Amino acid sequence: MIDLHTHTVFSDGELIPSELVRRAEMKGCRALGITDHVDFTNVEFVIRQVSKVKELEDDLEMRILVGVELTHVPPPKMEKLAILARRLGADLVVVHGETPVEPVAPGTNRMALEIGADILAHPGFISPEEADFARDNSVCLELTARRGHNITNGHVARLAQEAGAKIVVDTDAHSPDDLIDRDRAIGIARGAGLSLERATAVVAHHAIIEL
Repeated sequence: MIDLHTHTVFSDGELIPSELVRRAEMKGCRALGITDHVDFTNVEFVIRQVSKVKELEDDLEMRILVGVELTHVPPPKMEKLAILARRLGADLVVVHGETPVEPVAPGTNRMALEIGADILAHPGFISPEEADFARDNSVCLELTARRGHNITNGHVARLAQEAGAKIVVDTDAHSPDDLIDRDRAIGIARGAGLSLERATAVVAHHAIIEL
């Protein structure tokens, strides 16, 4: 299991980073991305604080990636924030996509693809053109375990497969109960319409990192 979209107390999660890491380890996670919500007001603080958890890697058989999730940032400002986050040391840039259950600004999905985010999280009702753009810019489209956001997983999976875009399965975990194991991740991918073979491959070999 590789999960590159999770949250801690440094945004709206319930766990401090070390507990999140430990609980993910117990689920069999081999790589964990901590991607707290950021905008221009807190990006320096979040990256600085979360980066300290990488000290735990010496005692774990797990990679820890420090990332950010650009959240409700006006699309014209997203590239500037993404560049800043990478300059500050972010390993991952996730964009909070146009989920149908939150008032995300129109154009967010498109801008995430234009700036080459690593993951477009819960992108909602993406268009075929956006799926093609994700393929061309090597942006991963997320199938999410998160309740509410996951109602469009089937739509995202279908367009991603038709376009040949990269697919990832992440939890968007905010609490201990949100974390999942490998079998659950495969089930989420299959529930979105992937074959067992494809779902297993997506979960086993994350499109972003090499272990």
